[in-house]
Amino acid sequence: MAKAALITGGAKRVGKAIALSLAEMGYDIALHYRSSKAGAEGAARTIQEKGVTCRLFRADLGDGKDVAGLVPAVCDAFPDLCLLVNNASIFERARLMDTETDLFDRHFSINYRAPFFLSKDFASRCEAGHIINLLDTKISGNPTAYFAYTLTKKGLAEFTLMAARELGPRIRVNGIAPGLILPSFGMSQVEFERLGEHIPLRETGDPVRIVQAVRFLVENPFVTGEILYVDGGEHLK
Repeated sequence: MAKAALITGGAKRVGKAIALSLAEMGYDIALHYRSSKAGAEGAARTIQEKGVTCRLFRADLGDGKDVAGLVPAVCDAFPDLCLLVNNASIFERARLMDTETDLFDRHFSINYRAPFFLSKDFASRCEAGHIINLLDTKISGNPTAYFAYTLTKKGLAEFTLMAARELGPRIRVNGIAPGLILPSFGMSQVEFERLGEHIPLRETGDPVRIVQAVRFLVENPFVTGEILYVDGGEHLK
């Protein structure tokens, strides 16, 4: 049976790992990107080596018109779309008193508004399916160094629970809250691994751990409204 998945921000890092894993599971891939066209093309070639179809879809998730057009375009290309992975997000450091209007608007447009309406469009066009939202272990507490970013992920976590309730039984909605999976841009590997020394499992993760969580959620049809913390126990602090 044909099946297809849309992964936002699928050209690199965790999004690319998820796309490759889903391709191995037999999904045709709709790979969204914004500016990393070369990376998206390279990822598409690798995905197609898995024996599935991969098509690229460019959209600026900060632009409402681009967001509104994305799911219809994917459905035209892949009528069997049945999985949406809201992976794309931005992550900028700013405490409350340092948060300017443009930073706030940018984070909420890309990290919250886009997955909200992509999910709505997906549910309106798909008879049945599954939505997976990529969150962050920070939602378990109230850290303030990335104030706007953390608020968007907290909001998306609540959206995940509410959408699971409203969209069932046709559409399942789940979330994954990663912890120390990859170094942030500008962070050295040594600095990253040092952070792992302060969480319960005393180590850092890697994208494979997120892929494993995605596979579990995809393969277990009796799970909805769940948020999986894939963070080495960091949320327990």
